[in-house]
Amino acid sequence: MKPMLSELRQALFATLALAVVCCGLYPLLVFGIGQVLFPAKANGSLIVDAGGVVRGSRLIGQPFTADKYFHPRPSSAGNGYDPTSSGGSNLGPTSQKLRDAIAQNISDYRTQNGLATNAPVPADAVTGSGSGLDPHISSENARLQADRVAKARGLSIEKVRDLIQQYTDSASLGLLGDPGVNVLCLNLALDATVTGDRRAAMVGSR
Repeated sequence: MKPMLSELRQALFATLALAVVCCGLYPLLVFGIGQVLFPAKANGSLIVDAGGVVRGSRLIGQPFTADKYFHPRPSSAGNGYDPTSSGGSNLGPTSQKLRDAIAQNISDYRTQNGLATNAPVPADAVTGSGSGLDPHISSENARLQADRVAKARGLSIEKVRDLIQQYTDSASLGLLGDPGVNVLCLNLALDATVTGDRRAAMVGSR
């Protein structure tokens, strides 16, 4: 019995020690390092306006449909960009439903942006991401929407293009992926330009 009790005590002590270290000290250490070194990223890369109101996250897209806004790519997350229902459509390349949806998206995109019926359309403008939450669109997608947005807001096309450039994120590490335009940040900047309050889009957005 004594050897067994001794081993049991050792096992219980090891379990308790690992629980304290792995479930207590380590998470607190990681949390503390995150808050000190990169608090904005550690707290979700939230975008906060001048009034202290959280407008969203740089990491999660939002649905926009009005002509005065840049539109994100299609989303199958819930009713669109629902962070509690992240996911794709799960439709394969042989799916007729997927082909029909893409064809309709292409037609709608050309109509919304005043493009010719045979004008090329960026793939990200008519297909969703795997998560359904991608906050970026391609530079080409943003360029094709610029005329519509400028006209709807009464802004010069040069001003809108300057904002597109300002809110274009470069490829990760300068090598991975392609540059992308953050739709939420860009649309908030457009609203701030109209109201004359640039801080509404800038506070907490970087």
